[in-house]
Amino acid sequence: MTPINHIDEKGLLQQLRDGDQLAFSKLYQIHAKTIYRRLQRMVNDTEQADELLQELFIKVWEKRNQITINESFGGYLHAIAYRMSIDYFRSLELKERVHKEVFTYVDYEVNSTVEQIDFKETQELIDKAVSDLPEQRRKAFTLCKLEGKSYEEAAQIMNLSPHTIHNHIVKAVKSVKAHLERSGKDVAILSLLVMLSSSNY
Repeated sequence: MTPINHIDEKGLLQQLRDGDQLAFSKLYQIHAKTIYRRLQRMVNDTEQADELLQELFIKVWEKRNQITINESFGGYLHAIAYRMSIDYFRSLELKERVHKEVFTYVDYEVNSTVEQIDFKETQELIDKAVSDLPEQRRKAFTLCKLEGKSYEEAAQIMNLSPHTIHNHIVKAVKSVKAHLERSGKDVAILSLLVMLSSSNY
């Protein structure tokens, strides 16, 4: 971490509160490595730690007006990192639980003589929803959610930042879910699966 005295940091924080992007970049350079190491220890996943780090600083920028200049900025960042790591593990537990519910439901429906899930029709709905997405959003969704590439890999392919890829994915998933809901079909399982596909942290 680059050394900085309290007075200098207070000045940068004031500039950050005023919307100064250069001050934000300097604070990122000063604190990012330390926060990244903390996140990596907490989640034990290098790629996930990097993604959480980017999201953390996005939160800092979005809520810059709430920063208290006279308090430790490093402590503030560590507190956010801790809360984000807790949320991450909660999301993993939810994802595992939903997976179990989905596959239990699928097993029941497939073996039921009364009600069957039309997987072909469901796939057609997905294909149509994805094809209707804007080009960049569709490409990001295809790379990450259909081809299994990481945000970093997709970012390199599309010449975008991982954060931009993340934004495309979030918006794409919302659009796909909305399309499914408008179809009027019984797509409860599909909606759950789409929701799962957007949970990367």
